[in-house]
Amino acid sequence: MPLPRIVVVGGGAGGLELVTRLGRKLGKRKRAEVVLVDRNPTHIWKPLLHEVATGVLDSGLDEVSYQGHSKAHGYQFQRGTLSDLDREAQTLTLAPILDDDGSVVLPSRNLHYDYLVLALGSVSNDFGTPGVADHCHFLDSPKQAEAFRHDMLNTFLRYSDPERRLHPKLAVGIVGAGATGVELAAELYDASKMLHSYGFTNMDSGQLDVHLIEAAPSILPALPERITKAVHRELEKLGVNIHVETRVTQADPEGFITADGTRIETDLSVWAAGIKAPPFLSELGLATERNHQIKVNPELQSIDDPRIFAFGDCASCPQADGKPVPPRAQAAHQQASRLYRNLLATLDDKPLKPFVFRDRGSLISLAHFDAVGSLMRGASARSLFLEGRIAKFFYASLYRMHQFAIHGAVKTGMTIVVDGINRYLKPKMKLH
Repeated sequence: MPLPRIVVVGGGAGGLELVTRLGRKLGKRKRAEVVLVDRNPTHIWKPLLHEVATGVLDSGLDEVSYQGHSKAHGYQFQRGTLSDLDREAQTLTLAPILDDDGSVVLPSRNLHYDYLVLALGSVSNDFGTPGVADHCHFLDSPKQAEAFRHDMLNTFLRYSDPERRLHPKLAVGIVGAGATGVELAAELYDASKMLHSYGFTNMDSGQLDVHLIEAAPSILPALPERITKAVHRELEKLGVNIHVETRVTQADPEGFITADGTRIETDLSVWAAGIKAPPFLSELGLATERNHQIKVNPELQSIDDPRIFAFGDCASCPQADGKPVPPRAQAAHQQASRLYRNLLATLDDKPLKPFVFRDRGSLISLAHFDAVGSLMRGASARSLFLEGRIAKFFYASLYRMHQFAIHGAVKTGMTIVVDGINRYLKPKMKLH
């Protein structure tokens, strides 16, 4: 009798943590066949993409090869993009893989599943704003982050020549003051200092003009007021121009136009406002929300099909108060753990348990300058406010926890040592 096959589509933080645990528990013991599908050959932790975008993090050193990781942890990897789903036949279709000139590397394939898990994350939502898709960078993938980094380096080089400058200062506009936008704004000042110190450009951070634009009344609108005020204060110290209650209605090659007709001129434009699930999820025949999130029950099963599960940013999971689970990295991490247990229960014909989100707090990194956040001390206790070095320590520990989940204690410990050595052997940012 063939082994049951669990297919997980999406190798983001939650998806990779889930297949790692399933592979160790089921794949290595020949209790089930575990398959990961992702369009990319490698994984990098999405909260680090703003560091990839500024070159502070070298994706070549921190990315994880799915193929190599799968061999070590008992699951299989298939590279591909989900294009269709046949629930009756329990098969999904993967689109052809093309090389740079459009030639077919791998043709379209069908993949059977007994249980399907969708963990496709989210992408930025431009809300149909004219010009955004054509003139703004997005930071939803390593490829997009690398594209911004190349453009950023070229723009800094251009500004080294006074005759080629478009504005008195190099202007960067970031729409969206959530975690990505805020952390990118701080990283840009850090990057400008390092580029100047390496002699890459004669510009210093005083010649950088960063505009952080947010439609809500404050930056980080989803976080507690104490954190937003502290971060606002630190960003202003760095020199960031913060525009709150400012809605962008158009983007063009020269910058942004706001709802009141004001023009914000930029040399580089980034869109980091709003999120939505990949739109094609609404074409699979499953019930979805307006933002394309798949509707799931508290056990993380699709409301249409008990053999299909979804979690993370691509799923709309109700909480006890009726509100959906917030699209945050810690929620995806917690859901991966619950779904792991529910899949084991499914294979053993045991009842599933509902997912309950527990807010562990929030941490925001402001490059090497500072960090601000809070940790929850219990369901009924007040949060513990953190800033400075202790907050930086806890922020860094989030990534180490992810590494521990996908690599284990020994390899994570070795990685920490290697990272420490690289700080002395390699430049502090990627300069090419």
